Amino acid sequence: MNSPISPSAVTSSIPARLTQLRAAMRAQKLDAYIIPSADPHLSEYLPERWQGRRYFSGFTGSVGTLVVTADFAGLWVDSRYWSHAEKELSSTGIAMMKIASATASLHIDWLANHMHAGQSVGIDGAVLGLATARALEQALHSKGIHLNTKSDLIQEVWHDRPDLPKAAIYEHLPPFSVIHRKDKLALVREQMTANGADWHFVSTVDDLAWIFNLRGADVSYNPVFVGHALIGKDVASLFVSPGKISEELTKILASDGVMVADYQLASSALNALPAGSSLMLDPRRVTYGFRQAVPDSVKVVETINPSVFAKSRKTAQEAQFVREAMEQDGTALCEFFSWLEQALGKERITELTIDEQICAARARQAHYVSPSFGTIAGFNANGAMPHYRATPESHSLIEGDGFLLIDSGGQYLNGTTDITRVVPVGEVSAEQKRDFTLVLKGMINLSQMRFPVGTLSPMLDTVARAPLWAEGINYGHGTGHGVGYFLNVHEGPQSISGAIAEPHMAMQAGMITSNEPGIYRPGKWGVRIENLLLNVPALQTEFGDYLQFETLTLCPIDTRCIEISLLRDDEIAWLNDYHALVLKRLSPRVNGKALDWLQLRTQAISR
Repeated sequence: MNSPISPSAVTSSIPARLTQLRAAMRAQKLDAYIIPSADPHLSEYLPERWQGRRYFSGFTGSVGTLVVTADFAGLWVDSRYWSHAEKELSSTGIAMMKIASATASLHIDWLANHMHAGQSVGIDGAVLGLATARALEQALHSKGIHLNTKSDLIQEVWHDRPDLPKAAIYEHLPPFSVIHRKDKLALVREQMTANGADWHFVSTVDDLAWIFNLRGADVSYNPVFVGHALIGKDVASLFVSPGKISEELTKILASDGVMVADYQLASSALNALPAGSSLMLDPRRVTYGFRQAVPDSVKVVETINPSVFAKSRKTAQEAQFVREAMEQDGTALCEFFSWLEQALGKERITELTIDEQICAARARQAHYVSPSFGTIAGFNANGAMPHYRATPESHSLIEGDGFLLIDSGGQYLNGTTDITRVVPVGEVSAEQKRDFTLVLKGMINLSQMRFPVGTLSPMLDTVARAPLWAEGINYGHGTGHGVGYFLNVHEGPQSISGAIAEPHMAMQAGMITSNEPGIYRPGKWGVRIENLLLNVPALQTEFGDYLQFETLTLCPIDTRCIEISLLRDDEIAWLNDYHALVLKRLSPRVNGKALDWLQLRTQAISR
């Protein structure tokens, strides 16, 4: 029987599973085995079938790399998950290996330094990113260590491994689908021609969903489907599991030059490309296994998927739909926070209750589809874990004094939302107010930025961190990620973070990016305040064209948590202007107690 993995059941079974894995390693003559958090599409959130890292480690976070040898097992995780991993790995015998960021590759360095010449390291090439494979190959081969990418030991050991997801694929239709798939394919083909390519292979699920105006439910929270596409100059093949696309939709796609094929045939289609032809692919968005399937007689052109840029730049019409989605989301949040304030101290409320109530409030809104990620509701110490997730086995009661951090979002047919707010429960301390205000200052700093078109997004990261750095405080996650249009809540190419800036990260009009600085005090509390921002034209000068941010998110920031003496006059003005906008946009949509709450929480502040 294929079923989701129970975290408690996993943790108690880890030693036995590692024993089975090591037996399979010995049979394959592998001295080490790597299990990344990855699938054949290099997705951030994985269907159950590819949750091998979770199955063998018990760690439920979304990012981490497990390495197993005969006498060692280690899980490499970044600072977002250190507290989380330490707790979940405590009884597994797996060591937590700290890395600075999700993009760090210290497990590769560890293998190169701990394995010996003549030994063999295994990993399933079907889920190994091409760029990562090259770094791994170079590091190991320089030490005389063999890399085996042909062994899928997860399949051998995980006997009740879930099948491929079976959810139906459906169209994202007008009016919310603004650009026809023919026009999107034409855009892709234009870039193929510019790069001298006859074919383009796409595996990333959000790129597929965007190009073909299709959506699905194969990945939790993101309305995408598992598939691949091979796009030629006149025809495109979409590889999905049989039965996922109806006969009617198959005919519609065919009329647009899109042929539906079996998911399992994607590799064979690459292998059958004609000699002398050229194939465009993105080395960061395709696996090593698919690259190996391309014949040597085919010229490969490596460049970023053109759809990555195109889908990040929302059209004016899409941006207007997102504004409407933000009003719907803000309405739901008014209802939720109104209920919460009235219920605190009167009803039994847990972190799980928060998730239930906030999802129920969103579900009452038009065009709502699902949460855009698992709600993070962390009270006091739990809020200090940036990616904390309450479970039936482990969660807190909301009572006493402190901070409640709520990070949540919704998928609507007309947009994707992501918001974090912190609210006081009982009394809050002066130190908590100071932390909250410093985070708010950083968030306001970034919100007010103007910058030249084409500014590399990582350059903006220090703007949000400056007020915290001035006090010797920092946070381990990025400040902002791109957000899709009824697509993945995390998308590129832009990233406001400490990442090494690259040309493809340039900020352009129409991009939507989160703004979410934070302070986390392990064992005490966490603060994060998050709005979504839209890049819009600001001004033109003799020095060029400039962009600024339009704040899209509509929800009050709790002024009870603020130490006003720490705010400058312009910061107070920004907050009052923001709250005036929130009141204006949301008051026509709410009534009763929700309206009373909105009016109270948007009142202007002064010294």
